[in-house]
This record gives sequence, C-alpha cells and structure tokens, in this order.
Amino acid sequence: MSAPGDAFGASRESFEDLLAWLEGTEAASLSHAELEDQLDQRGRELLRQMMQGQLDLRAMREQRADEVVDVDGVAHGAVEAGHHRPLMSIFGHVEVERLAYRHRGHANLYPADGQLNLPEELHSHGLRRLAAIEATRGSYGDTVEAIMRATGVGVGKRQVEELTARAAVDVDEFYQAILREPCDDKVVLVISVDGKGIVMRPDSLRPATQRASAQATTKLETRLSKGEKRNRKRIAEVGAVYDIVPVSRGPADILASNHHDNPPPSPRATGKWVTASVIDDAITVIGRVFDEAQRRDPNHQRRWIALVDGNRHQIDCIETQAQQRELNITILIDLIHVLEYIWAAAWCFFAEGDTTAEAWVHDRALSVLEGNARDVATGIRRRATTTRLNKTKRTNADRAATYLTNKAAYLDYPTALAAGWPIATGVIEGTCRYLVKDRMDITGARWSVEGAEAILKLRALRANGDLDTYWRYHLDHERQRIHETRYADSVIPLVA
Repeated sequence: MSAPGDAFGASRESFEDLLAWLEGTEAASLSHAELEDQLDQRGRELLRQMMQGQLDLRAMREQRADEVVDVDGVAHGAVEAGHHRPLMSIFGHVEVERLAYRHRGHANLYPADGQLNLPEELHSHGLRRLAAIEATRGSYGDTVEAIMRATGVGVGKRQVEELTARAAVDVDEFYQAILREPCDDKVVLVISVDGKGIVMRPDSLRPATQRASAQATTKLETRLSKGEKRNRKRIAEVGAVYDIVPVSRGPADILASNHHDNPPPSPRATGKWVTASVIDDAITVIGRVFDEAQRRDPNHQRRWIALVDGNRHQIDCIETQAQQRELNITILIDLIHVLEYIWAAAWCFFAEGDTTAEAWVHDRALSVLEGNARDVATGIRRRATTTRLNKTKRTNADRAATYLTNKAAYLDYPTALAAGWPIATGVIEGTCRYLVKDRMDITGARWSVEGAEAILKLRALRANGDLDTYWRYHLDHERQRIHETRYADSVIPLVA
C-alpha cells in the first residue's frame, strides 16, 4: 500500500503489478507479438500514472507566491486551493491541481499553469505536435487512427484540424527571426516561384472563382463531366530558395542524346528552402522568398538568379521586389516551358507522330539556346505563312512565335550556360508536387482556407528540416501568449 501523501504510490503499485505479471505464467504463455501488445497497453497506463504522480507532487509542493499582480496592475491576494483542470496527454487523461489567485471581478490567475506551459485547450502540446506531424502525411481520418495507434488516445477529426491549425500559427514569425550561416559568394543564389491549384470548399474559393462556380452548369447530376471541373480550385503560391555551385555548359550539352553523348552534370541544388500559401497573394509569397534569400546574402554579394515559367505577374513581382531591395537579379524562363511551345508549333507543320518533327524541334531549341529566340520566332511565322496554314491550323505556331518574341529578354541562355547557372525549374516543379499535390490532392479532399494554409506551412517546415527548432519557438510563444500576457511585466510568479 502507498503511504498517504505519496504522489507516486499508485505508480509504484502498478509497476510492481506489471513485474509480477511478467514473472507469471500468463505472460510466459504469450507469443512475442502478444507480449508486445500487452506491454504497450500496460506500459501506457503506467506512464499515465507516473505523469499524474508528477503533477500531484507539484500540487503538494506548490507554495503561495508573495505577490501575484495581473496585467492591469491588480493584485490577486485571495488564494484558494484545490482548483483542477483536465489535460489529455499522449499517455491519456490526467488532472492538474493548483492554487488559484483571485480578485473579485477579475479572472483567476494560475501561476502553476504558466510554469507547466499548459495549453488553453484540453489536448497537450505533445498531442498537438503528433497531430501536426501525422496530418501533414495523410488525411485527418488517417491522423485520428495514427494517434490512436501511437498513444491509445482518441481524438476527433475536428480536434485534429484545430490542433493542426494551432500548431502552425508561428511559422511566418519563426522564419522572420531565423538566422542563416553565410555562404561562399561564388555559390549562386537561386529563387523560383510557381502556383498549384487546390480543390476548395465552395465558401473558401476566391470571390471571382466562387461566382464562376455558382454560375456553372453540369451535364450529369452525380458527377462532373470533362471541362466542368474548373472553378473548384484556389491557387497556392509556392516559392523556393536554394544554392547552386556553377557548372559551365554549352547549348549542345543541354540537348545531348542519352544514347550517344556524355553531357556534363547539371548544377546541383543544395540548401533548399520552400514555402507555400493559399491565403497570401503572389507578391506576398515572393516577398517571403526574397526575405529568405536576403537572410542568406544580406549584403548582396552573391549572384541572384530567378527561375520562372514565364508568368508575367510573377516576373513583375520579382522585378518589383528586386527594385525595392536595390539588388540586381537575373530572371530566366525555364527551358522546358520554351520547349513545350516549340513542340506545340511543330504539330502545326508535321503529322502527329512524324519523327522528322523531333529534328525540327531540336534545331529550333538549339538556336534558342544560342540566343536566337527572335530569329526562331520569325522562322516559325514565315513557315506558317509559306505553307498557307489557315488561322485555326497556325494558332499554336503564332502562339509560340509570340511567346519567344515577348520573352526574349528572359531567354539569355548563352550567358546562363557559360556562367554555369541553372535554366530549368525542376526544383519548383518538384516542390509543387511534394509540398502541395501529394497531400492536398488526396481523393475527395475539399479544403477550407485555414486548414489548407496550416498543412502547407507544416509541410514546408518538415521539408526544410526546421520542425524541431520551430517547435521550441512555438512553445515559447505559446507560453508568452497564454500565460505571460496575464501578469504585470509579463513575469509569471514562482510557485515552488
């Protein structure tokens, strides 16, 4: 039997019971899998009792503070013992007992809560962290099951959503405060941006998309037909920053055949940092990308490169940010997007599957890589005219020619290749896939703005390898928000 006032008496009894069970015939008759299962369940209960014991010990030892003054300067002089609050931990339900400091007309103060850094909600920070990690991997339903498997604690889907959202509240401020190690000024600093659509709940679409969705009609009652899936998505703006050690190449190296040539390796991205938002617009996210780049190169001593797909608004935002920060940045359009336009033009002149189209595309792409984008555009238009293509047939040819002409200023591939810079947006394309698509496009998912934003921020944290550092930052700010702001001078009185 445990002695009166022994906070860990129940824990000791449970531990002795567990040892006796292990020494008995029942445990000896189990397979290893059955033994694992039993120890998992019994061990969780023992850990819950041990946590409860520690909380009880704190309650026993809590001393009355000399002075407790709230943020309004009001002293809480009446002290009342025996105040309890529940806490759902990763081990199960526990109760926290502490002293309440009271003053009529004012909310009670609990200094012990501040020292424990208790959350406002029922669920512990440990459960919040687990929910945040699992919710970035799979659906909220899968998260509920994962938490149950890991802890034996039942948490509802709504609670999982709320815990995940709460876990992400400090991400932007965290990255504003973080410091970066300086990098060799010979290493190129690359930024890249793109957008990826997320299927949203109707009330979470942007106003224009919401109006278009409301006016849409469908052919079938039970499913959407081809072309009817528009106006269901909201664009998540995605950004990436990374470092590149230059690797000089020539135009022929880029188009070298895998079968006959041995091209030099492409520049390899290191130190990748990513971000995404479904709430903030492109200029805000691009500003955040520039902030990260500036942390890496505060004195603008490195070469800055921006890789884009040709979106005019993105280019304008990048140029605006560069001008505001008084830095020089070279903007390059991804070669793959250029090739897509040239291939689309090719099918205006060749039958589908004609192998000679490949040689034609190769020659035009090589010419663009050599810095002759405007000449290629002129040649495409001339061929469309001399072959007497009608307006419809030559549409993609004219589109490619216009693209090459309008974007020629951002197609300075000769300089980029000679300097060893990257000319493809593979990093940001991959970021859109693993940061957004792999989680947000789970079959049947329909997102709220707040839910999607929280998941994107947490997935970015994990991709950047910053989750552990962020979590310490987040818990410090939770203490400040929930507890320190209740006291004069933001000082929580000592309770023991």
